[in-house]
Amino acid sequence: MSAPQSIAVHDLELPQLADVRRQLEEELKHLTNSFAQLNQAKAKFKACIENVNEVKKENANKTILVPLTNSLYVPGKVVKPDSVIVDVGTGYYVEKTRVEALTHYRRKVEFVSQNIETLETTISKKQDNLSYVVNIMQSKLQAQQSQAGPARSGSKS
Repeated sequence: MSAPQSIAVHDLELPQLADVRRQLEEELKHLTNSFAQLNQAKAKFKACIENVNEVKKENANKTILVPLTNSLYVPGKVVKPDSVIVDVGTGYYVEKTRVEALTHYRRKVEFVSQNIETLETTISKKQDNLSYVVNIMQSKLQAQQSQAGPARSGSKS
């Protein structure tokens, strides 16, 4: 099997360029959605760090509101202020010390931040590619119009 051939973008015809533009726009849409989701995940992990920091020894046996969902809280008591329950993914929860939980969430924030940086670079390259394709399309359209213009003006005489 032979390796795929590369084709210079400026050699493509307008319909082919329009297809390339559409594909780049779809990829950009998908990447920007992923970017937004990663930023949301990062914000949630940062909120978890803040929440773990709120669990303190002086709160032992005090009544607090425990979140069951984003909008539903029930009263509860802090029995073991040195440990917290950590969501490790896919519905699994693990009891960890506060220090372990903070380390876990900080690693998550760092991992997501690295992915965000990589994604930003990819998005930037895709945007540059899209701009390049659009510029080529515009120049080809102008060339077609300038070729059609003299023919029209010559036929009037």
